Amino acid sequence: MGGRRVIELAAKPVAVEMTAISKRFGGVHALREVSFTVCSGEIHALLGENGAGKSTILKILRGVQAPDSGTIAIGGEVLGHLTPKLARQKGIGMIFQEMSLVPTLTVAQNIFLASEPLTPAGLIDDRNMERRSAEIFASMGVEINPSALVADLSTGQQQLTEIAKALSQNAAVLVLDEPTSALTAGEVDILFDLLRRLRAEGKAIVYVSHRMDEIFRIADHATVLRDGRLINSRPIADYSLPTLIADIMGKATRDLSEFTTASTAQDEIILKVEHLSSKLRKGGDVSFSLRRGEVLGIAGLLGAGRSRLARMLFGLEPIAGGTITLRGQTTTIGSAKQATELGIGLVPEDRRRQGLVLPHSIQDNIELPILGRLGSTPFVDLFKSRSTTDELIKRLAIKTASREAAANSLSGGNQQKIVIGKWLATDPDILIMDEPTAGIDIGSKGEVLRLVRELAADGKSIIFISSELAELIAVSDRIAVMSGGRLSEPLDKAELTGTTGDAAELRAEQKLQLIVQQGGNHG
Repeated sequence: MGGRRVIELAAKPVAVEMTAISKRFGGVHALREVSFTVCSGEIHALLGENGAGKSTILKILRGVQAPDSGTIAIGGEVLGHLTPKLARQKGIGMIFQEMSLVPTLTVAQNIFLASEPLTPAGLIDDRNMERRSAEIFASMGVEINPSALVADLSTGQQQLTEIAKALSQNAAVLVLDEPTSALTAGEVDILFDLLRRLRAEGKAIVYVSHRMDEIFRIADHATVLRDGRLINSRPIADYSLPTLIADIMGKATRDLSEFTTASTAQDEIILKVEHLSSKLRKGGDVSFSLRRGEVLGIAGLLGAGRSRLARMLFGLEPIAGGTITLRGQTTTIGSAKQATELGIGLVPEDRRRQGLVLPHSIQDNIELPILGRLGSTPFVDLFKSRSTTDELIKRLAIKTASREAAANSLSGGNQQKIVIGKWLATDPDILIMDEPTAGIDIGSKGEVLRLVRELAADGKSIIFISSELAELIAVSDRIAVMSGGRLSEPLDKAELTGTTGDAAELRAEQKLQLIVQQGGNHG
């Protein structure tokens, strides 16, 4: 029967064939002669770590970027160069991770945005749009009111509206990028039922996700990219979870051992969290303890709730239930100001929007959380402000000509150092770092990792949230996994770097990935 299945898949018409695609950005090879073939009536998973080349090949397929070399054929027609308009005309539909819908417009208006049907008088025909939208939803097997405002829809309904928008343009190839990261389990079931229906109708579906359980549940075929190269492309039935992880991550160890130091964790528990849940999302239940001088790493998939935990601990998101015990005293944290006064700092996930006032100077940014310490009058003690800023610039090796330089004039790595520096200026006992190395160069990443261990040695307690598993293993004393708003029991790093457990054949980074995919279950 398995042989018949392979023959059936091979006989399906090819919807997209990308052959020997290469793309460089300066000296960086984003893609090296990658070939990618998707058949009609197939759900094809495109997999790889961040930076593997997935986004680049999809941008080329959408016509947003042009390849340096290679060919693209859609429906058997070889196309020299795609543009976004031509890609749409040829039936390529993209459903974005960050949705492209306009919240103040109705569902129907979004579906037909820029392609609105007109009345004989040349006016937009809203009634026709709503009727055709209802027909599309009916064909999808879902019920969504075409006249409803998008802002009033659930995240799952918005995702389905994105798909309806692509189908309204007669898309034959649908590309879904991390479509379930913000969906409930019920919404995921609805989405998967729809994808199976579209597959049966002959649509070609490219599915991008870091959630391996979804891949095994929904995909027919998987193509794995790593470091811009094609690693493997075969039926998903040929994979097991460990072998798929091994293909995605490779055998070469990312040696970050230079940033590993002996644990400085003390016996004193500085923070204890029990059964913490958010008012903004149901299902959360977080418990853990943090010792003085400890680095607690938190891993997890996109949408697992890691950043939500950081926001709750820093008073940016209301808490529905649970207790927080700080230095032995039960406390509530209702605002960022209160969190700061309690000795907690937060390096947020998005430094440009949440961590910095970009047009302002380095000094202005570092002043913000410590204004109360810079003078009892309405005027800032400039001498104290300048000396504090200069000390942090020196300590963190921020590359700048002056403390007066605007934050947006610096590199991403130096911007991140400013964010870290402004919270170090508050002299926190606990520093929460959410994706602190995202989007910065290799050298700056190393400096951040080294700083984390130095802070722990100074008695600071660090909650280190990261998608980079090698970094978590390098700097953490213990690592916990977030899944569905719940935190697993932390495991000591020795449990990963040792040779015991059901994944003994995998190196530490792969073991941790396996635990992440299993939702924190490492029993």
